[in-house]
Amino acid sequence: MTKISLFLASLIFIVIYGCNKSDDITVTPSTTTTSLTYNDLWIPPTITGKSFDLTLAKSSKQLRSGAKTATYGYNGSEFWGPTLIMNKGDFIQMNVTNNLSETTTTHWHGFHIPAIMDGGPHQMIEPNSTWKPSFEIKNNAGTYWYHPHLHEKTFEQLTYGAGGLIIIKDPIESALALPRTYGTDDIPLVLTSRRYNSDNSFTTTEHAYGDYAMANGTHDAQISLPKQLVRFRILNAETERGYNLGFSDNRSFYVISNDGGLLDAPVSVTRVKLAVGERVEIVVDLSKDEVGSSLDMKAYNANQEFGFGGSEPQTTGQFGSLLNNKDFNVLHINVKGATSNAIVAVPTKLTTNTYWKESDATTVRTIKITGGQAGSAFTFDNNTYGFTTINQTVKLDAIEKWTIVNNNIFGHSFHIHDIQFKIVSRSSGAIANYESGWKDTFYIRTGETVSVVAKYDDFASSTNPFMYHCHFPNHEDAGLMGQFLVTQ
Repeated sequence: MTKISLFLASLIFIVIYGCNKSDDITVTPSTTTTSLTYNDLWIPPTITGKSFDLTLAKSSKQLRSGAKTATYGYNGSEFWGPTLIMNKGDFIQMNVTNNLSETTTTHWHGFHIPAIMDGGPHQMIEPNSTWKPSFEIKNNAGTYWYHPHLHEKTFEQLTYGAGGLIIIKDPIESALALPRTYGTDDIPLVLTSRRYNSDNSFTTTEHAYGDYAMANGTHDAQISLPKQLVRFRILNAETERGYNLGFSDNRSFYVISNDGGLLDAPVSVTRVKLAVGERVEIVVDLSKDEVGSSLDMKAYNANQEFGFGGSEPQTTGQFGSLLNNKDFNVLHINVKGATSNAIVAVPTKLTTNTYWKESDATTVRTIKITGGQAGSAFTFDNNTYGFTTINQTVKLDAIEKWTIVNNNIFGHSFHIHDIQFKIVSRSSGAIANYESGWKDTFYIRTGETVSVVAKYDDFASSTNPFMYHCHFPNHEDAGLMGQFLVTQ
């Protein structure tokens, strides 16, 4: 190598690796003249208590150079909304005001509450009006979320940024030595992507994927985290894209919780898959990392199986994306000094769950995902969603096994309102250890059959239905949604 070559290589090394400060960092890769600027991850503010005021309104945010992007946000946020922190057993009053010029709803995803309080398509909030549901928090400690659920408008309103996280606490989780200082070692992380028009507005015509990854509404996000155990509460808030998450050095980390709360014990993994609407809580050990070093949380999405959202090869069109079939960064992590109360060991035991088994079920139902051929809409059992149609009727306190059968067109994310269920079988093979806990949403592969068992307790109504649907918002808007009543 010539002296000139050595000099250039050294210069590139300094540019790439020599900057460790927590402010915006510009990195110039040696293979391109385009610079990458990291932007500090936005941490949503929190609201804690028993009464919560939420106001959804139009906003705008500087997401790219040039014009600001028109967005939606709750409580004055430019995109997304505050994180609501609640305690199990508390009776909660919600006051949701709609300052948009269009109707919306607000669904409490994963909550076990009466159907009339659920915030599905039937609980509409008209412009300039306030919806005031109230209910007891019956869910276990975990990470949940709220979002619009207006039929045929869910995709658009989510695209603009309407949504927010909910953290539920309970005595079992609070007694554990886990990271829980919000924004310091307990990090909310909402993953999605967006496609832009030439004027920097979001593309809201139907498309499956964005072109640019976002974390908490931030492109090319970075965060400085302490040299200790750090917890991430991760939500896949995409349209169709799945995430196969891991770290750039292939380190192991621990899954401690999924949709419905804590697992019995931490599960060590190097990858965890997350379909649309699913949540997972992970703990990663940074205690052995040098202060000033960095690593990336990545989506290892290259070469995924057919039907996995984002596995398509095309870069343009309805099912194309600049991120398709690629590994890409979702968060750049800079390591800083540990806090004074650092957590440095993962508990070996988290909780003791008692799950329903197949043998407990007194009723068995089969629901088939149909349609989708030649661009036609997906349906359940060849029936498009009907606002007044009741597709299933469940007896109060029944323990039921639901078997979902997918066709060979594409994978889906299946969600049931009201209950947390246990996945008891997958025709494709073993159930992943990290999805062994309570779930309300799961990924169903192309051609796969998945069975779940749940008890439909506490709440009954002869008129107010709960929903089951694909959580791809474009699919549910197009009719891949059904309704069930829980009756006395």
